Amino acid sequence: MAQKITSNDLKDLLEGISPFALIDVRESGEYNATHIPGAALIPRRRIEYIIESSVPFKGTQIVICDDDGRRAELAAATLDNLGYTNVRYLEGGTNRWASNDLPTEWGVNVPTKDFGEMLEVVHHVPEITADDLHQRIENGEKLVILDTRTPEEYHNFCIPGGRSMPGGELALRITDIKNQIDDDTTVVINCAGRTRSIMGTRVLQRMGINAVGLKNGTSGWLLAGYELEYGGDRLTLPEVSDESQSAAEEYATRLASEDGVGYLDIPALQDVLANQDKESIYLIDVRTEDEYKAGHIPGFRWFPGGQAVQRSDDVAVVKNATYVFCCDGKARATITASIYRQLGHENVFAVDGGSNAWEGARQTLETGFPISKLSGIDAANADVRKVSPQELSNNQPDLVLFVDTSEDFSKGHTPGAKWITRSWLEVEVIEAAPSKETSITVSCRDGRGSTLAAATLQSMGYTNVTALEGGMAAWRKAGLPVEEGLTGIIRPPSDVNYLGISRSYGEMMNYLRWETALGEKYAAD
Repeated sequence: MAQKITSNDLKDLLEGISPFALIDVRESGEYNATHIPGAALIPRRRIEYIIESSVPFKGTQIVICDDDGRRAELAAATLDNLGYTNVRYLEGGTNRWASNDLPTEWGVNVPTKDFGEMLEVVHHVPEITADDLHQRIENGEKLVILDTRTPEEYHNFCIPGGRSMPGGELALRITDIKNQIDDDTTVVINCAGRTRSIMGTRVLQRMGINAVGLKNGTSGWLLAGYELEYGGDRLTLPEVSDESQSAAEEYATRLASEDGVGYLDIPALQDVLANQDKESIYLIDVRTEDEYKAGHIPGFRWFPGGQAVQRSDDVAVVKNATYVFCCDGKARATITASIYRQLGHENVFAVDGGSNAWEGARQTLETGFPISKLSGIDAANADVRKVSPQELSNNQPDLVLFVDTSEDFSKGHTPGAKWITRSWLEVEVIEAAPSKETSITVSCRDGRGSTLAAATLQSMGYTNVTALEGGMAAWRKAGLPVEEGLTGIIRPPSDVNYLGISRSYGEMMNYLRWETALGEKYAAD
């Protein structure tokens, strides 16, 4: 059974060198408003979905926190049930932590964004304003605009004329790009805001290549009153030439020396793999999706290089762990690893030769994506009775609960259903169903979360619980009526990430000011 940990003891852990994970199990809106520096966000409702990739070794010391301790204690019990053996929860939550005058911060992916602002201030990373870029486009000047976000983000909207160039691919492909343009062409790097464009421009700066980052990215472009392009189709990444590959490998070798990245040959990698049942080891393949699917080293999960950096606190949930990056050679893996070293991680390695070396050592590559495992689902499926959409339509229970996000609920639920996020289920269901004999059917998007929630209700003593087979996907497929909007909510939603991609102009301004303010301490220094 999980035990409490005090704020002072957690502070000591954060200042130490022992591997451990601090996990905040609140919703994204709550986390973004304020959280303990160093806490990774895994909403309680998401634990079973991602915990085994987030904390791969079940003996890792884990500290769970929330606002007041209620959800943290419930989440700790979930981890106990999933086989994690060293779990504690923060006494009094972040409320008690703050009352003890210990630091908090707000925002999302703060470590990387703070790092990006430091790069700009300390290394004077060059930038171009939206007005300047727009005027150059109007003048017909020679430009190549490289969008370092994910291909999906780029396709949604981009700077007019920009082409997709995910950040993890930039150093590998820039030599080929430079060979295709005139010497007087300006290379412009952009993202949605600031961080990825700053880091991409800094990569080229260290390579000795002239480039400028678009100040405030697509957000700054919109705020300046200019139109974005939607549905951009310049997504194809051509084959990398030997010259470009060689330039990137040479750059990677220098980075490894300057930033302290270690290399693992195949026997050394196999030694690391043999320790996965003793410590948390992160194995990350940073290539493109198509390359990963075509063949990757078994056990490595896909996280493209730019995103592995942008979301470093989502990848490296366990602090002071071992992080191993892989590509098909060493360039992309080393560049990603070097940023992790600069972020303060100690045990960071790249696989020398990557997947090609693994195959050259007569080891087998895996193809496709590994089947995602939902922890605890087998036991829940064995215990929970399912009802088909037609059965539910014909025989309405006393209560239908929808347990995915408020956004999912708003997009469509069975008529009359009530929304309770699975994060709050045990606390809030008592008001909605005070009698343990209440007939309850649980629904969600696809039937998985609802099955887990139904199993939880049964463990609480509810005796007449079912789960909607296939969730709302099956309900829609059956052609049954769907109710939309935030009808039947138990509490105002707190699971909205207001720092997400879709933001109002006011939110964009506040977000950009927050990012910029992160660099002020470096300017003062």
